[in-house]
Amino acid sequence: MGKRIKKLKKIRIHREGINELTLSAIVLILIALILWFVLDTTIPFWIFVAVFGFAWMTALNFYRCPIRYFNGDTDKMVVAPADGKIVVVEEVDENEYFHDKRLMISIFMSPFNVHANWFPVEGKVKLVHHQNGNYHKAWLPKASEENEHADVLIETPDGHEILVRQIAGAVARRIVTYAKEDEYCFIDEHMGFIKLGSRVDVFLPLDAKPRIAIGQPTVGDQTVIAKLS
Repeated sequence: MGKRIKKLKKIRIHREGINELTLSAIVLILIALILWFVLDTTIPFWIFVAVFGFAWMTALNFYRCPIRYFNGDTDKMVVAPADGKIVVVEEVDENEYFHDKRLMISIFMSPFNVHANWFPVEGKVKLVHHQNGNYHKAWLPKASEENEHADVLIETPDGHEILVRQIAGAVARRIVTYAKEDEYCFIDEHMGFIKLGSRVDVFLPLDAKPRIAIGQPTVGDQTVIAKLS
């Protein structure tokens, strides 16, 4: 595909969380100051700081966005699009786009995982589609088809078509997709972001060779999950 292009920004906190973290910090500080200066006892102040300080730090951890580069050969490699745990490696009937059997690899992201999503392969984005739906628990099999999700269809330089599906969970209610139709995409680039617990499915040709097993943890943009034929 010629010279590999990187459009990474050096982000430590993901841009999806900057406004929320800033506004919530201002509100919490104002409330803490009121508790400190208005009340005769400091006990409510310290309880507030302990409870909501922990909650804010948890949110800060959720929105962290590590800078990563895949150092291996990207040719025919399928790299994990998300941090999390492998919950599905099986053949499924994909009837929305391919209308045939595909190898599906699913990664479940807990609220404590990084929730940035990366492109798992390099190629050209052929389709981006958002589908409204239910909010079943993300690890359930029916979540892949029935939950709200966003699909990104990518064609690799070798002609393989790879479908990546961002799935909302029981708590996650916002899917952000940066992929644009007819643009080239590259491993190391952010494909999108999902808030709170959620899941990402990757649909591959049946002759793709899995490199992972159910229950194995993954690191987005680092763990090789399959190799294309």
